[in-house]
Amino acid sequence: MSTEPTRRGARRRAGLRRFALTLVGVLAGLVALSGAGAAVSLAQGPRVSDVQVDPSAAIEVAGARAILTVNQALADIDPDQVSLTPAAPFTVDAAGRSVGVRFTVPLDDDTEYTVRVQGAHAVGGGPEATLETTFRTPAAEVFLLQRDPKGDDTIFRSSLHGRDAVPVYSSPLIEDFRATSTRLVVATAQDGVSALHVMNRDGSGETDLTLPGKGSVQGLQVSQRGDLVGYTFSDPNGAEFASVLFTARLKEPAADPVPVEVGGEPASVDRWRFVPDSSALLLVDFDGELILTDPESAGDPTMLGGALTIDAIARGTYTAIVERVDQGIRQLDLTTGEETALVEPDRDLGVLGTVAPVPAGGEGRAGTVRQFQKMRDAWHPDGQTLAHVADDGTTRTLFETGPEDALLQSCVSPSGRYVAALVAPDIATNPYDIGGMAVPRTLETHIVDLDTGDPATVLSGFDISWCTVGPW
Repeated sequence: MSTEPTRRGARRRAGLRRFALTLVGVLAGLVALSGAGAAVSLAQGPRVSDVQVDPSAAIEVAGARAILTVNQALADIDPDQVSLTPAAPFTVDAAGRSVGVRFTVPLDDDTEYTVRVQGAHAVGGGPEATLETTFRTPAAEVFLLQRDPKGDDTIFRSSLHGRDAVPVYSSPLIEDFRATSTRLVVATAQDGVSALHVMNRDGSGETDLTLPGKGSVQGLQVSQRGDLVGYTFSDPNGAEFASVLFTARLKEPAADPVPVEVGGEPASVDRWRFVPDSSALLLVDFDGELILTDPESAGDPTMLGGALTIDAIARGTYTAIVERVDQGIRQLDLTTGEETALVEPDRDLGVLGTVAPVPAGGEGRAGTVRQFQKMRDAWHPDGQTLAHVADDGTTRTLFETGPEDALLQSCVSPSGRYVAALVAPDIATNPYDIGGMAVPRTLETHIVDLDTGDPATVLSGFDISWCTVGPW
């Protein structure tokens, strides 16, 4: 009998055994490599695998984030483990493989920031590691309005140096405008009738916003929260609306605007402000009552006593600067109702005008920027002063005008790094333009570095986009 079939079977079984042994060896090697990789990973501790941050948004608005994603789930992160250099206020939200750092005020422009998390380790233990990322914010850009008595008014986008100004929107009469981190809202007028337009920051994608009717828009403001625009609206002769406060969503330009109601009736207001980082509004009605209301809340408005005006509301603290009838300018905590006097400056600079809080975004910036009117005597003004008053009263002069010029408005940049001073030179011979909200024809916006007090630049135009409201 032939033995060939038997030999072939034996060779086949031997081949299968060699294949099985080889496969076992390969699998064992892969397991060993995997184990070695895991051991190396554990030996090194957590590592940053991805970073998400938008530096452009971080200099424009509060609430921008840097999110560090790591290669392992992390044990609990204490906020004390996290630092930001240069220093700026922030909060920490860490979970799983992510550490989120939220900047509670806008960051400085043209600055390199480092986020560092020290002592991070995996949820299962292992060695500690330092997680770190660095990013640079872009140079600041601003928008300004220039009116032209012989042609179209124009909104320009410009660096702080002003040498590369670019026109983004023109119209025969631009009354006012406001900028968000993504949009421009522009109020124009023709024959006394207002129109509102929303567009991208480069002027593209223009769309008209629905208004309550034919009439005039004033007090234009925007809120980053909810992408809202607000304004007061009056129809001819005040037949239906007399300075009634309306809000509308910029993402829904065709929707009807919504009147803000107090006591079940549309509110006619003299002064008002969006409360930063919230959906609430603070207003003064024509009876002189200061009212805090939230259109998105079912709660009743809060009556806060009599007031003449609202200067500003501080970012991040819900502190309003208001002028009382009998007490002058006061600081009002909108969360508690607690009211305090302004700290006194360490020297007499004249009669106090408007007050703007400074975001605590940098070393030594906390405090307020205040306008003062200097007087030669009880009847004769002698120039104006813009000064920074720190929380301890330490006072630094930032800008001064002579008696021939007028300081019309001052605004602080989002991070508090700069101050803009709007000046009408030679006010006695500087005629007003023809706008419904008229201003002197020649206007200069002076930019001052708040940290050093040094002048940065002078720009032609007014209504700089740092301002919450216009100079009226």
